[in-house]
Amino acid sequence: MKLFRILGLSLVVAVTGCATNSSTQDEQWLNPPMAVPLQANVQYEVQVARLTQLLQRSDLENDVRAKMHFERGSYYNSLGLRDLAQLDFNQSLQLNPAQPVVFNQVGQYFTQIGDFDSAYEAFDSSLELDPSNSYALRNRSIALYYGDRIPLAIEGMTRYYQENPSDPYRALWLYIISREAGPLDAAIALEKRYQARNNDWGWILVALMLDKVSEEQAFKAILASSRDNTVLAERLTEVYFYLAKRHQVDGNYPAAVSLYKLAIAQNVYDYAEHKYAFLELTKIFEIVRAQQVEQAKQEAKQAETNKAEAQ
Repeated sequence: MKLFRILGLSLVVAVTGCATNSSTQDEQWLNPPMAVPLQANVQYEVQVARLTQLLQRSDLENDVRAKMHFERGSYYNSLGLRDLAQLDFNQSLQLNPAQPVVFNQVGQYFTQIGDFDSAYEAFDSSLELDPSNSYALRNRSIALYYGDRIPLAIEGMTRYYQENPSDPYRALWLYIISREAGPLDAAIALEKRYQARNNDWGWILVALMLDKVSEEQAFKAILASSRDNTVLAERLTEVYFYLAKRHQVDGNYPAAVSLYKLAIAQNVYDYAEHKYAFLELTKIFEIVRAQQVEQAKQEAKQAETNKAEAQ
């Protein structure tokens, strides 16, 4: 893909360790940096089997059974089996509805499948049970964003950001959501937050969003600091997601689609960036489909006009 020509130098040096002829470098098709996609955790699979066996017992109290369903659902989630996880979360809540953490998980599932009203209800239940649940506050704000309820999303994400202004991921999501209401103001605010940054690795993602570092520099930083394959997969999931988001807001949909798919391909199921990449792809496909329908209407209208004029 032409998109990845800009990554040429960093890929050749950092991944393959060999150089290419500079006169032909721009004409080559180069692969993007990838970790070995994360595989199913054997320990998680063992825990699923153990909990499944224990849940067959008839002498379990409801609270204990509810906890086991939640634990098994969490393992299913980490293994990428979100529908099985949802079944367990629902069973857990039926046995014990006073579980804010479980409602938060249920809300994320509904967000992923685009059932936003159910997601809001789940997150509201989580926050009613535990008003200090920051994860539910964040995830509800993201759900509101994807559900096109931008003012409420900004309000919630602002609260979430203010709890820890030094967190680059909070700054990123506040920017992503706020730019829907005012791109320039959102960029200025993110710039100020970036200038006050600490040494957290995530600020390189902010720098990438602000175009303060090149894509080549970002990938070099990742490859240089990620000796462990799991860490590499996690960081590539993040950088591909936010880089895709930057291309998306610029209207470069082909690049965004490719990058979202790369974020998904790392198999980091627990990361929000992996989960929401599917939603972003859906949004892009809907936009492109709408544009194609509109273009077809315009072409049909023009054809009728040309026919009438010819007569």
